[in-house]
Parts: sequence; C-alpha cells; structure tokens
Amino acid sequence: MKVKNLSYFLMLSPTLLLVSFLNLYPLVRGGIISFQRLTVFTMNNPRFIGFQNYVSVLNDPWFLTYVLNTIVWIGFSVLFQFVFGLILALLLNKPFFGRSVYMGLVFYPWSLSGFVIGLLWSWLLNGQFGVLNDILLKIGIIRSSVSFLSDPKLAMFSVIMVNVWYGIPFFAIMLLAALQAIPQELYEAAAIDGAGLWKQFLTITLPSLKPTIVNSVLLRIIWVMNFPDIIYGMTRGGPAGVTTTLSVYMINIVYYRNDFGKAAAVGVIITLILLSFTVLYLALLGRDE
Repeated sequence: MKVKNLSYFLMLSPTLLLVSFLNLYPLVRGGIISFQRLTVFTMNNPRFIGFQNYVSVLNDPWFLTYVLNTIVWIGFSVLFQFVFGLILALLLNKPFFGRSVYMGLVFYPWSLSGFVIGLLWSWLLNGQFGVLNDILLKIGIIRSSVSFLSDPKLAMFSVIMVNVWYGIPFFAIMLLAALQAIPQELYEAAAIDGAGLWKQFLTITLPSLKPTIVNSVLLRIIWVMNFPDIIYGMTRGGPAGVTTTLSVYMINIVYYRNDFGKAAAVGVIITLILLSFTVLYLALLGRDE
C-alpha cells in the first residue's frame, strides 16, 4: 500500500507543482512584498517596513469609499446576473427550433476577454460618438447626448450593466446543466398531484438547483471582486473614483504610483476579505442545512 500511495503521489506531483507555482508561490510572494518598500526605484534593494503599507492603505481617506464601491459592484452585479441567468436557463431548458445556434450566440460573450468587453462598451457608451447615444437620439428618447461614463451619477450604473450582460452566460450555463439533470418524473408526479408550474418551481426546481446556486454564487462573488477588467477598460476607476473598487485601486497604485508594496498590501486585504466572507457564507449555509 505504501508503494501504491507513493506511485499515486508521483503521478500527481507534476500537477501539484504546477498549481503550487501558479497559485501558492504568488500568494506567499505577494504577502512578503506587502511588508516591503518596493517601487520601481528600489527593485534591487527592497526594504522591510513592517505594517506601514497596510497603515497607509487603511488611512487613505478614499479607502472606505472604495470598499463601498466594491460592495455595490459585487451585490448588484451578482444579483442581476443570477436572476437573468436563471430566466435564460429556464427558457433554454425547453427544446425549440434553432436552440443550439441561439445558445452559441448567447454564450459567446463569456468567451471574450473582460478588458476587450470593457473597451467595446466604452465606445458604445461614449458621450460624443457612442452608438447608443446615436440610436437614442434618432428614435427621440433623449434630446442630447448622455455621458454614461463621465457622469458620476451614471458611471457605476453603466459598468454594472455591462458586467451583468457579461456574466449572465455563466449562470445560464451552470443552471442549465443542473436543470437538465433533474428527473422529469418528479414534474410528472407533481402535475398528477395537482401542482401548478409555480408550485413545481418552488418545490422541485429551486431545491434541486440549490447546490449549484450556492457554488455558482460563491464563485461569482470571488471572481467579480477580483475582476477589474471591465471597469478598467471603461473608466479606469473614474470619474472622481466613483467606479474604483479595491481591485481597481490596487492596479492604479501600481500603474500610477509604481508602489508594489502598497499594492500587495491591498491584495492581501482583498484575500482576507474574501476568505472571511467564504467561511461565513459556508458556515451560514451549513447551519441552514
């Protein structure tokens, strides 16, 4: 048995090494950098400064605003992605002519880069020559161009709208797969017992989808919090920081200040927030079970 266990470990070792190199090493390295004074000018001579980077981040007068922006960004994005993804999955669960072609078109945006999606939508929503403004002006809905991305009142709504559009296919794919795994005999038995469509949805569909919903929502929250691509492609966190989330804040520290130590501290804070949320989320769900 010891020889067999050793052979299993040897067969798994390439994968373990690859995962450790791609995930564990950056995590440890980032944690070390967060305690150092590391900039473009001190790359060859980093200096240990303790918790100064963390103190600098937490004392930033905009830090709380960025946290609130992150909560709004995640909450509304994941909520509407899930709702519309569930509706789309329910519609696609019934066979109809051309369903495979339609599914390919619907799921296609999910295969594109988030940064590319951000750039495309930044052109569509441009206040001067954007396609959306041109269409709304021609059909008479608006009288003058709307600054979707430069108006502080509309910027966050705009990036959330694009993120919802981009993330719907993820929930649709996951939930559609779970829907197709539900035995049809359950619906037939419920119909014989007199249960209507709404009753069947509440007593059969939702309980059957719960494991998929739990995992999908958790994964999506983690991804959206670590997903600055769309915001950076559309607004770079502006105007006036109204679309700056913690992940965008981290990138801006590197891009504009070249302060890798402080950016690493923000990354560690994001990791701790996600870890705390994941533990609490799974603990509450486990208690409900």
